[in-house]
Amino acid sequence: MKNYELLTIFKPSLDSDELDKAVDKISADVKAAKGDVSSVDKMGRKKLAYDLQGYRDGYFTNMIVSLPADAIVDFKRNLKLNDNILRFMFMEVAKKAQTV
Repeated sequence: MKNYELLTIFKPSLDSDELDKAVDKISADVKAAKGDVSSVDKMGRKKLAYDLQGYRDGYFTNMIVSLPADAIVDFKRNLKLNDNILRFMFMEVAKKAQTV
């Protein structure tokens, strides 16, 4: 399994409980795909550079996850179908970055 970094921007209309549930849902999806969540960093509400779906700011979270290669397509599809997510960026973490 490779390590991946998942940066997610959630809608600012979510309250703190809904945001926690949305992050927990993503963690549950990773575990259902036989993966592992190494860390979750809730970076808070930040202003966006441009409007996304009519929103000027959003809640940013950063997760380090490990997933098997055959589960990535389904995991990304689930992220796209989540209505609470404005944008996400899913990328492989370089081995050099993992050791720091």
